[in-house]
Amino acid sequence: MKTTRLIAISALAALSTFAVHASEADGSERSLVFTSTRFAADVKAEAAMPVHITNGGTGFIGMTSSAMSRDTVRLQAANAARSGTIPHGEIGTM
Repeated sequence: MKTTRLIAISALAALSTFAVHASEADGSERSLVFTSTRFAADVKAEAAMPVHITNGGTGFIGMTSSAMSRDTVRLQAANAARSGTIPHGEIGTM
């Protein structure tokens, strides 16, 4: 009798938790509502115009002059890689 009652209570609890999770399955409580303040024609006209990006926006600094040659830089990079002074991976040296 106690085993049957325990099984019935656990089944009822499992069904009730399933019903709680099933109500959230559609995601309707997380839906976002947007209210537009601009006309669609204005947005489309703005989207059609190209945006001028400056060097600060792209991250490109430009060509710089250096006293070192390309071969010297490659040699230093290879030596640093061999000696293990270049950090790699997510943590690197601290």
